[in-house]
Amino acid sequence: MAHPWIIVDSLSTAEGVLELRQRGERDFLITVGGLVLMNSSAHRSEVALGQLACSHLKKHASPKVLVGGLGMGYTLKAVLETLPDTGRVVVAELNPIVLEWCRGPLAGLTDCAAADPRVTVEIADVADVIRSYASHGKAEGFDAIVFDLYNGPHAHSHKRDDPLYGSTAIASTREALKPGGVFAVWGENYDAGFDKRLSKAGFVVTSERPGRGGLRHVVYVAKLPASQARGKQGGHA
Repeated sequence: MAHPWIIVDSLSTAEGVLELRQRGERDFLITVGGLVLMNSSAHRSEVALGQLACSHLKKHASPKVLVGGLGMGYTLKAVLETLPDTGRVVVAELNPIVLEWCRGPLAGLTDCAAADPRVTVEIADVADVIRSYASHGKAEGFDAIVFDLYNGPHAHSHKRDDPLYGSTAIASTREALKPGGVFAVWGENYDAGFDKRLSKAGFVVTSERPGRGGLRHVVYVAKLPASQARGKQGGHA
């Protein structure tokens, strides 16, 4: 007989009650408003996201990566395992309670990736962090930007004004990346419009559905050519 789910912690948010639930030693859920956002037993696409985003940085002298969304920490762990020891990771997470969970009851799932000395966590909207770095110029930018957000791009994302996936936001992300940098994004399903907007902004885009069988989410990998000059803006799609 399966063990019942136990609510470990909860917080009221604008989107509903955010809860961490546990069943047994290593079975966890994060829910909001009763809807499951993350499940500790299903994270292959999050691991693939971190690996695909940073595979070009394995021999980089001092790579710098931005991760948008902490979740249960699986993407962050994959990023850290792919980077050299000299790498640095900035994580933008909206909810401080999620950071508490990743450093507390969830820490054993990821070898406490959120407490790794290479990691700095900012309690902030990743869109705001990107705009800040974009205004500083590429010398202070990132070698990879990774979105592990529970709302990925979809057909109803506003083509221009979506704060994460619209053409204006994509242009800011481009400016926050160093030449040759990668913008990697998790999505529940493939969105051709988002792919098109990335391409119009000057990225070389591929997408993958990690794993075999069952529910297979999509990972977009958009690379900025190393030779491309700063300042080219993508048009509206």
